[in-house]
Amino acid sequence: MSGGEVIALLGSIAGLIAAIALLAFVLFVAMPLLKTGKLLEELRLGVREVNTGILVEARETVRATNDELRKLAVVTEDVAKVSDNVAKVSENVSSLSNVFRNTVSGPLIKTAAFTYGLRAASKGKKAKSTKKTAKSTKEK
Repeated sequence: MSGGEVIALLGSIAGLIAAIALLAFVLFVAMPLLKTGKLLEELRLGVREVNTGILVEARETVRATNDELRKLAVVTEDVAKVSDNVAKVSENVSSLSNVFRNTVSGPLIKTAAFTYGLRAASKGKKAKSTKKTAKSTKEK
């Protein structure tokens, strides 16, 4: 064996050792990668289960909220109707009050003035008649 052949043989052995070391390194790194892959798969399944539960709960919550909003809409419509009716009643009461005031107050004032005039006139007649009575009593 010559010197060149020995160096070539040693180079082949070194290459073989390097290839075995690279294989060991790849296997060493591949094991955690495989375990990490399994972990990620389990995590994905867990998230799917949790998301499914959360989605079901969220769907039920949205459904219940929509039902409550429908009820609230009915109540709001009822309040609007009541408010409109109260406004109409208020207008009617105001109109009725005006009609009553115009119908009753004018004649009432006229009646009060008439009775006042009658009282004043009757007091005037009483005063004249008492003066006449007093004069006629003095003359006798």
